[in-house]
Amino acid sequence: LGLGSPVWAEAHGAVLPPPLAKAVAALEEAGKTVVVLTAETTPLGLLALRDEPRADAAQGVAALKRLGVGTVMLTGDNPRTGAAIGAALGLPARAGLRPEGKLAEIAALRREGEVVMVGDGINDAPALAAATAGVAMGSGTEVALEAADAALMRNRVGGMAELIVLSRATLANVRQNVALAVGLKLIFL
Repeated sequence: LGLGSPVWAEAHGAVLPPPLAKAVAALEEAGKTVVVLTAETTPLGLLALRDEPRADAAQGVAALKRLGVGTVMLTGDNPRTGAAIGAALGLPARAGLRPEGKLAEIAALRREGEVVMVGDGINDAPALAAATAGVAMGSGTEVALEAADAALMRNRVGGMAELIVLSRATLANVRQNVALAVGLKLIFL
């Protein structure tokens, strides 16, 4: 018996009959990841799985957009599943990415400017380390937590918007203090 993605099943000689191929397409369009159960080269059935976005993900993405922060979802899910979940969250998705694919996406984004990567899995670790700043979800894997520069301990996507607001306020305060200190020194001179 074998269990793997439709691509894996086909690579191992299993040919999906048209009804199963249609079912795979329909399930993927609905945002599900499909796994094919095979016996040698004979497909026996399909399993449909779906990672649900965190409860506050849509609100968190919306809060980031209000702050003027661009967002994109990098996922290992198949392109149809990634597109469905991305559409539900209101952000573009780049799907079918292995760790090296996520790393390449981060490198491309870094050529355009500063990049913060938020992740929680082993596959996210290289991209977390390569981003300008990596942020791991507190419930993430040990590898993701080690690779990241910071962690969101409450496991809320909305925590990123709060972190940005706090960072911007802190930076404004630092600039104000430096300007005040330099101004006072000039007055005394």
